[in-house]
Amino acid sequence: MKLDIIISADNIKEEYLENKIVVVIDMLRATSVIITALANKAKEVFPILTIEEALKKKEELIMNGINPLLGGERKAVKIDGFDFSNSPLEYDSDKVQGKSIILSTTNGTRAINLSLKAEEILIGAIINAKAVARELKKYNKDVVFINAGTNGEFSMDDFICSGYMISLLCDNENNELSDIAKTAKYIYENNMDLISYIKEANHYNVLKSLNLLRDLEYCCQKDIINIVPKVIKSSKSIKI
Repeated sequence: MKLDIIISADNIKEEYLENKIVVVIDMLRATSVIITALANKAKEVFPILTIEEALKKKEELIMNGINPLLGGERKAVKIDGFDFSNSPLEYDSDKVQGKSIILSTTNGTRAINLSLKAEEILIGAIINAKAVARELKKYNKDVVFINAGTNGEFSMDDFICSGYMISLLCDNENNELSDIAKTAKYIYENNMDLISYIKEANHYNVLKSLNLLRDLEYCCQKDIINIVPKVIKSSKSIKI
């Protein structure tokens, strides 16, 4: 299979994704939230672009007899009136089991919504990387790792996460890597202590300045969750 990386949501060309498998990565923190919530038995997650659309989606679901929870952030801070921020540690099973969650974030939910032309969209992060790699091996299709990035810019954390998954895919496999995929693989294989590398990233330090070190520690743990959420295009929701 061919492996490639798109380095931020701003770089997505939707037609390029046709007939490809996409893995959306926003490890700090949107995709880590989605994976954690669904691992803790949430029913589904709706990735929404704007706060206004999130509130409208909530009204729509209530009209259909569903009482959803709202989660999200702007500039890494919880949105006023929402049930959760963008911290995966808040989405424990006592709060989310059986619930529909509407999630709106600065980078991650945008990247997901811009990926809908892909044949299949998987949700990935460091916390489920091995599970994602196993799932990708089933497809035998070209794969694009979409890094959500930070405000349209390259993000070191998403890039090394892509590199980890590519390294896993290349274990005893013959794959065709783009130059940027080779670079990500090289960076991961020479920086396996993730926090030592990621702590230099701008977004890491934004979260650190907001006293979110527990989130950072959680999101940098390798392979603690064994599920691979997928986007259901018909409903624009994410389920396992």
